[in-house]
Amino acid sequence: MWDDLSTADRPRPSDTVDRPSVVDYCRPSPFEVATSWVHGLTSVQALDPRRVESPRAALEALVLAALEQPPCFVAFSGGRDSSALLAVATQVARRDGLPDPVPFTELYPGVPESDESEWQHLVMAHLGLRDWVRLSFPAGNDLLGSAAQDSLRARGLLWPVALHAKPAVLSQLGRAGSIVTGEGGDEVLGRRRGAQVSRLWRRPARALRAHDLRAAGSAAAPRSYRSRRARAHLESSNMQPWLRPAARERHHRLLAADIAAEPLGAPRSLEWLLTRRAAAVASHNYAVLAAEHGLVMHEPLLDLRFVGALARSAGTWGYASRTEAMRALVGDLLPDVVIARRTKAYFNRAFIGAETRAFAESWDGSGLAPDLVDVDVLRAEWLSDFPSAISTPPLHAAWLATVQHREEPSW
Repeated sequence: MWDDLSTADRPRPSDTVDRPSVVDYCRPSPFEVATSWVHGLTSVQALDPRRVESPRAALEALVLAALEQPPCFVAFSGGRDSSALLAVATQVARRDGLPDPVPFTELYPGVPESDESEWQHLVMAHLGLRDWVRLSFPAGNDLLGSAAQDSLRARGLLWPVALHAKPAVLSQLGRAGSIVTGEGGDEVLGRRRGAQVSRLWRRPARALRAHDLRAAGSAAAPRSYRSRRARAHLESSNMQPWLRPAARERHHRLLAADIAAEPLGAPRSLEWLLTRRAAAVASHNYAVLAAEHGLVMHEPLLDLRFVGALARSAGTWGYASRTEAMRALVGDLLPDVVIARRTKAYFNRAFIGAETRAFAESWDGSGLAPDLVDVDVLRAEWLSDFPSAISTPPLHAAWLATVQHREEPSW
């Protein structure tokens, strides 16, 4: 049965910082709120060189653990990562005599650029799945909507802020079972740094362009050069125009240093992906939120076991492209048109809507550190036709400070 449910400044950490255990939420600092990023690297257990298994076998084992905690819900957008995990979960469930996984999909009819229904139905028909939970949000799922406001009051500031939109989804899945998500797929299955170099011999000489030579040279350059180049790119992109000059300089310096820390070889590059503090905090906080709803979170593509198997399979330089990696991983389970697709849905307008604009228009500028943020520039961002999702952490901080001040007792 396919169900349609409608709903109305923390110092940079050292390399020895451990990942948090699932006990409570990790809170962003004022600097992290202003920049919408969690900087730094953590320690991570080394990839086990003695374990010998294919990436597919590792992925099947990880998905099996979720299937053994039924019902097993799979976050399914129709994109390549979620389709791959749904396909693997379906194959493993039928092989081992377990209940089929249950895909769940968020639908935003008022946001055409988020529509992936054609891809979703193609995958569902190919896999022959019967159950499909489709959660429709005709008015969007605004990050300052009533559900998100309730979550902010109950949980306080979280990173990433999209977690405050998840209770409206998780509360409709029941109070038991497991969730499988494709978090990390863009990075883990995408081209690593070394692929820019290996392209020089993977492509016929006649097909090489000056861009390929420049990209290979930059990828193989010393770390200091790559850090400077990353900072220059961040400066030119101006993604956070509301940051004060000193805050912008610090943010770009820290972020560029993290980017430049990526090793050249694919195995160590993949291991580096797991050390990013931003990814660790996001995974931790999502797991805590799921546990509040009685659900156990599984993120197989970010699991050390899968990443280690992928590193061994990818060899020194990694896969030439994400499509090549996907074909090697699930080429027998999905139509190639799904594996090779290049289009992608966008959800910004689903999460930044009328409630956000109403708050921005009435906001008095309080709640944010004036040495970090230019409030007039930030307000203009929230009121623009296509506000950046990066502007939402300070949106939550400003709203929460305003509400807390308004609700304080007068005595």
